[in-house]
Amino acid sequence: MSLTKRSPFQQAFYVANTMEIFERLAWYGMYTLLASYIMTPSSQGGLGLGNTERGLIMGVVPFFLYLFPVVSGALADRFGYRKMFLLSFTLMAPSYYFLGYAKDLGSFMSIFMLIALGAGIFKPVVTATISRTTDDTNRGLGFGIFYMMVNIGGFLGPLLAPIIQKHYGWEWVFIFACIWISVNFIPALFLYKEPERHAKNKTLTQVFHEMQQVLGNFRLALLVAPLLVLLVGFYAGFINEQVTLLSVVVLVIGAIFWDLIVAKYNINNSANKERPAVESLPWYLQKMRIGNKPFMVYLLILTGFWTVYMQIFVTLPVYIRDFVDSSDLVSMLHTLSPWLHDVLTSVNIDTLTSEITRLAANYRQVDIAQSQIAIEEITRTLSALDIRLPQQEIISSFGQLSQLNQVGQSAAMVQALSPDVAQQWAQQWASQYRQMNPATILSIDFLMIIIFQISISHFVDKFKALPALIVGTAILSVSMLVQGFAHGIIFGGLFVSCAVIVFAVGEMVSAPKSQEYVASFAPKDKAAMFMGYYFVSMALGNLFAGLLSGWLYGYFATELSRPELMWAIIACLGFVTCIAFYLFNKHFVGDIQKQQLAQKEPSTEQLVNELTEKSANESISVA
Repeated sequence: MSLTKRSPFQQAFYVANTMEIFERLAWYGMYTLLASYIMTPSSQGGLGLGNTERGLIMGVVPFFLYLFPVVSGALADRFGYRKMFLLSFTLMAPSYYFLGYAKDLGSFMSIFMLIALGAGIFKPVVTATISRTTDDTNRGLGFGIFYMMVNIGGFLGPLLAPIIQKHYGWEWVFIFACIWISVNFIPALFLYKEPERHAKNKTLTQVFHEMQQVLGNFRLALLVAPLLVLLVGFYAGFINEQVTLLSVVVLVIGAIFWDLIVAKYNINNSANKERPAVESLPWYLQKMRIGNKPFMVYLLILTGFWTVYMQIFVTLPVYIRDFVDSSDLVSMLHTLSPWLHDVLTSVNIDTLTSEITRLAANYRQVDIAQSQIAIEEITRTLSALDIRLPQQEIISSFGQLSQLNQVGQSAAMVQALSPDVAQQWAQQWASQYRQMNPATILSIDFLMIIIFQISISHFVDKFKALPALIVGTAILSVSMLVQGFAHGIIFGGLFVSCAVIVFAVGEMVSAPKSQEYVASFAPKDKAAMFMGYYFVSMALGNLFAGLLSGWLYGYFATELSRPELMWAIIACLGFVTCIAFYLFNKHFVGDIQKQQLAQKEPSTEQLVNELTEKSANESISVA
């Protein structure tokens, strides 16, 4: 057992952690409510969109958010961390504010993309700060503390946002997110001390050349990027199945033929002279090439992990709203603390009354018992206000108005009666059918991490990163499987809360280790760049999570009314990811260990550069 003394943390470590709290407070305060906001009727201030649009927004925009760090991380190594922090806050603060006033898909995604750009600049810089201000003696604990700070913001955001939304409206959720981001200007300007940068003399050409060495060359990007665009276009309905399939076949076959032509051309040209280095050839004369193969395989497997992980934000809130009766949690909270019950589960009676009045006017001439469309709209509208009304109650209550119409009451008289009836219904339903907001249930995950992350990090620090990742991913998958059984049971709220607690354990075991593993072999002069590449897996995971959620939920949950099958498929994906990590540990871990060793032993090139710089300095001093 190593007795090496743990190094103290630097000031920049604590400042970066503080900024992370406020950035996550803004993000999770908005993001945990986003699924509900997208599908909340426009009459209540939401976007009023469907499952397909929800999957598109929550898949495509976060995809770019986690893709931007590929470039922004490299630029941070070149231009400095503080400048990139300030740029990210300048982009995010006004974008959060205006996002609350975007009322259609196009404007919402455009403004949301600016937030993604700002967050994509912030992420690799803050994680690189943690990486650069820790060493082998304190890195595991450092990333554990960092992950706990992430979840302090993650806990406060979902806890405060529903309260703000219910009392002040949806716009104020986004206004408060703007305020939290604006606070970060203070530590960035006055308290943050720039870590020493080894890449400050590099040109942009060198930076992008190093990116190709790790990820792959431009030829590979020309194949992968259009394939992802086709996937999104097909899911969004912009292109049909036949066009998508034909385009994929043309792209793949074209790339293969291009490689064959390039190979033949290079062989012919090098027959009578020494073959030039591949990197020196123009991009169009290079074959498709993956950069750091073990690292890229690791990122692809990690994509499966994030695809499963993100379902807690993309799918679970909608699932709780539509299928889980959480009134047991409301009753339990009232028993424990009436004050907390009133704060965390409050219902805006005025808004509820207004919506009941509107629905009653719309369906006063409809036989509710015979109209499934009417029942679904009433259920969806009231669920957005945290009221879960049984179908029989809907038929009984709203059916009274149609009966009045059938016995000869005038439409005006029926409409005049409904506001008084709505007031009584609103008070009765708020008392009998109140639900826990899904975002509040999700905050349990963040609370568990705040309380237990340090202890679990100490315990997991005894184990290597990959085995910990396998165990953590397996626990996440079990949690997804458990969630499928939370609907249709008496204690559904308590059941899904237990599943969230299990999820939190898996997250605490695996997520910090996934970052620590990359930091362990990232070159010191490319720390932000490598941490930026780490987010590629999160980018793809968010994209696939959103698209997969939209399709699975639309088919299995909505059409078949079998959400447990949806969760079983998600869990199976998690278990497949565990197997992939195991195979990676068996076949690629040796290559990663060589890279780790290379960071501890300076290369010949590094020694030559150091000697050259030393010699130049001595010459200057003599002169």
